[in-house]
Amino acid sequence: MSFHSIPISIFFLLFISTASSSPPPPPPQRITQGSSLTPNTTTSSWPSPSALYAFGFFPQTTVNRSAPAVGIFLPDKTAVWTPPSPTVPDDVVALHLTAEGRLVLRRSRGRDVDVISPSAAVIASASMLDNGNFVLYDSESRIIWQSFDHPTDTLLPGQRLLPGKELISDRGGGIFRLKMQVDGNLVQYPVNTPDTDRAGGNVSLNLDSDGRLYLLNGSAPLRNITRGELPTREFVNLMRLDAGGLFRIYSLSLNPPGDWNWTRRWSSTDDACVPKGFCGANSFCVQMDTVPECRCLLGFDFIQLGNYTAGCSRAAFQWEGCPKTNGSSYEMRPVENTEWQENSYENLNTATVEDCSRACLADCNCEVAFFGDGQCRKQRLPLTYGRRSLGNSNMALLRVTTTTTTTTTNSPPAIRGKVIKRERRSGILVIAIGIAFMFTGALALSISVIYAHQRRRRISEDEGASLVEDICLQAFIFEHLSEATNGFEEELGRGASGTVFKGVLRQKAVAVKRLEKEFAQGEREFQTELKTIGKTYHRNLVRLLGYCLDGDNKLLVFEFMSNGSLADILFNKERRPSWDERMEIARDISRGILYLHQECETQIIHCDIKPQNILMDDNWCAKLSDFGLAKLLKQDQTNTHTGIRGTRGYVAPEWYQKQAITVKADVYSFGVVLLEIICCRRCVDWSRSEEEAVLEEWVHERYAAGRIGEVVGDEIEEVEERKVERMVKIGLWCVQYEPSLRPTMKKVLLMLEGTVEIPIPPSPTSFFSSI
Repeated sequence: MSFHSIPISIFFLLFISTASSSPPPPPPQRITQGSSLTPNTTTSSWPSPSALYAFGFFPQTTVNRSAPAVGIFLPDKTAVWTPPSPTVPDDVVALHLTAEGRLVLRRSRGRDVDVISPSAAVIASASMLDNGNFVLYDSESRIIWQSFDHPTDTLLPGQRLLPGKELISDRGGGIFRLKMQVDGNLVQYPVNTPDTDRAGGNVSLNLDSDGRLYLLNGSAPLRNITRGELPTREFVNLMRLDAGGLFRIYSLSLNPPGDWNWTRRWSSTDDACVPKGFCGANSFCVQMDTVPECRCLLGFDFIQLGNYTAGCSRAAFQWEGCPKTNGSSYEMRPVENTEWQENSYENLNTATVEDCSRACLADCNCEVAFFGDGQCRKQRLPLTYGRRSLGNSNMALLRVTTTTTTTTTNSPPAIRGKVIKRERRSGILVIAIGIAFMFTGALALSISVIYAHQRRRRISEDEGASLVEDICLQAFIFEHLSEATNGFEEELGRGASGTVFKGVLRQKAVAVKRLEKEFAQGEREFQTELKTIGKTYHRNLVRLLGYCLDGDNKLLVFEFMSNGSLADILFNKERRPSWDERMEIARDISRGILYLHQECETQIIHCDIKPQNILMDDNWCAKLSDFGLAKLLKQDQTNTHTGIRGTRGYVAPEWYQKQAITVKADVYSFGVVLLEIICCRRCVDWSRSEEEAVLEEWVHERYAAGRIGEVVGDEIEEVEERKVERMVKIGLWCVQYEPSLRPTMKKVLLMLEGTVEIPIPPSPTSFFSSI
């Protein structure tokens, strides 16, 4: 697999004069054992001698938490280095260099958390240097660790990105990395992709104080990347790998103090679509002005709306498996003006694009073909690293069904071209008729809107009080919730059904979900469903506290879950729970689903069980959220975007086949989540090999081969193989293709608790094998 090399001028020879020696700066203050910092106080950081840099607590700005973070920062609180887990838990009382030689976050309730662990060495002292380097020493004053050797997303003047080291965007938690390979190539990768190093070397990436970025081969200048010549007096320059995958040089003005002003001085490219991995598999990036957008191929939908790195997958009805030999059920559509990574399995010499299309249609395995320079290159899906590229000589041809006559709104004009031409004439006629009626309809529409708005307000005001009495929910007015959320400022999460914001009511944190306008049924119907949801109460369900009905504004108020979602800890290597904690989480989830299915007043099918909808409270108890939103959808609505309720990867096969949906759909989704809990990886990950991409297929293959221990990995303590096998068998039963083969949630909970035997499960037929 090939990767994107940075498209910058790195081939010009750099001539560097030897810098004149200067007197050493004053020695920094030594931070000795027993030293402590306290968050939110005047002693919350250890400054460098000039106070340009400091190490300690700083305000958190990149995650939706009120707690501070820890790291190295500039006077304007811009972080330049953070540990792998920079966010500080709520119960932290101090950052402490212990008498045992550990630098830890001391907690009032939990165990101390190591901030920096320099192998097995004991930290005797530390220093915050004036160049931004935080250094740890042993008892002999030898450096045992320094932040310059472990960058996150930033290079400071004088810092080197050494061979084998990399920057990761968004303070180490992003989706891009910039690596200085040991073979001497500076390359940009998506995260979770293998390296392409071929040989050893000693090339490093360096940044000078004046913004000059260059490569050194040992101590010899090799290549120039930027010219530099940036101001240094009363300025500090740095290089950062931004969240979008571009790396840039910035300058911070230090004069006058307190009037901080950042200026972008240089960028690796002006095309935000250049970084590979911005859009996931089967989607491509289009830059609109300066804003990049991801668009799916024709006949594909986003797997997870809002998370475009997850990519797109085929709509079920548009793929029927192996094509007929005469190709009559399929055709090849050009994906014009795009560029993709090619991984062909067969190359043919063909004279025309029509010959290439016929060759692909006659091949069961061929889903995509690239034609150019008389070559036809056959390939299977997924297509990766796609972006708009005008004038690209290689044409991509995509196999689609001949029944595909419409496109989704996320399809670009280059793909929709043929359909648009066929519809253009009828479209002109429609527009003409619309213009003729526009003026007449405008007045009637205005009158009806005003009347409907006033009527909705009357219904909401008249019935609000009775609803509160019926289900013991608090009725809020829109203005109060807007004030409580500070104008809906702090976003906690976003999904297809709405956006969640953090708010404060009566000095207590709450989560306010603002529902999308697709929830368009009338107030009476909406309130009827709220009565059902409001009466549900279980320790493993997020509690609904109140609501707001104000015209088109529909909001729900829930208890605030301080520890985020299961996805936040499950897919974060630094926060992954232990095996026993994982199993308790699985039992919590199953108890919540069982209550919805069998124990509440009206049966509720969740329809969207996934780690993002499982939240963790103060005591790390797992609770289901959004469990009532399925009931709040319109009766004729199955999903606002994909025609399926839920999230691809977790959706049961019967959704795609338009069969009757029962509680067994939730059992399937739970099975997928259980396998994710066991393996601590996402259910679909196209950055892995084809054999490992779909979790349920890979887990069954490991189980059938008697290599069950491999699914757990080495990130947790030793677990008895029989315990892992038991959990895997439960997960495989839950994800059976046939709903009747899946156990009920009551049976699942009994199996999780170890009170019933678990038979050997058959092989699950993953729906991803047919899309």
